[in-house]
Amino acid sequence: MNDMTASNLKSAFGGESMAHMRYLIWGKAAQKEGFPNVANLFEAVAYAEQVHAHNHFKELKNEVGEASVTAGAGFGLTNTSENLQGAIDGENYEVGQMYPAFMAVAQLQGEKGSMRSFHYAIEAEKTHAELFTNAKVFVDAQKDYDQDTIHVCDVCGYTVAEHLVDTCPVCHVKKELFTTFVTKK
Repeated sequence: MNDMTASNLKSAFGGESMAHMRYLIWGKAAQKEGFPNVANLFEAVAYAEQVHAHNHFKELKNEVGEASVTAGAGFGLTNTSENLQGAIDGENYEVGQMYPAFMAVAQLQGEKGSMRSFHYAIEAEKTHAELFTNAKVFVDAQKDYDQDTIHVCDVCGYTVAEHLVDTCPVCHVKKELFTTFVTKK
């Protein structure tokens, strides 16, 4: 694997791993603030970020050894509205800047597996940004998010609220390969 693509995969793995943990933490905070559906959304998207990290790690299978990984990450634990804004900002950064650049390098270097992994992530991140944006509208109105069921594709991390699709629009697997998250009441 080309060094630059490997470096980008490692950075993406680090960023997705941190997003996974950050969303779990923010989900617990949302639960404590009385937003159980937002907590469920954070938990579901945390799982999707884990799927992305796993995909990136698999692409690095031949990169054995220690590595220092630089990955952008948001920090801070404030209130649910601000945490959602942090999530929105992070997802939009990945969609608008990080993954397009990583995909361009992988394409230039002919790294097809890396291109697929980055493509899966960017398409799923678009859905995450939209879901977080919708949830923030409710939280800013002092209401819980109106969606209590979230489905995540186990292959690419595509995420959808309420109605499960028959086939993933990103990686084309059947709905049986989705994990469903339902708000705990």
